[in-house]
Amino acid sequence: MSHPAHAAPTAADATRKLLASLWQKNLPMLRERLALLEAAAQAAEAGTLTEEQRHEAGSTAHKLAGSLGTFGYPRGTELARALEHRFDSDQPLKGAGLAGQVISLRSELAV
Repeated sequence: MSHPAHAAPTAADATRKLLASLWQKNLPMLRERLALLEAAAQAAEAGTLTEEQRHEAGSTAHKLAGSLGTFGYPRGTELARALEHRFDSDQPLKGAGLAGQVISLRSELAV
C-alpha cells in the first residue's frame, strides 16, 4: 500500500489560502477603519463627536460587521455590530465605554 508524499490540495485548502491572502491584502484598510472607530470613540467620550463622525463611524462598523465573519471572525462581527448599533442609535455616547469596545474589537482581530 503506497501513500503519496503530499496529498493534493482540497477545495477547502484553496479557499483558506485565498481568504488568508485577501485578509493580508485588506489589513491596511482594516487598520484604517479601526483607527477611525478609535478616533470616533475618543471624541464621543470627550463630548466632541460630530454628527458626521458619528455617521461615518456607524457606517464603518457596519462594513466591518459585514466582512469579518467571512474571514473567520464571528466574534469580531458581533463586536462591530454592537458598535454600529451604538453609533447609529439616538442615545448619548459620552461616557459610553466605546473606546473599550473598539479595543476589544482590535484585540479580537489581533491587528
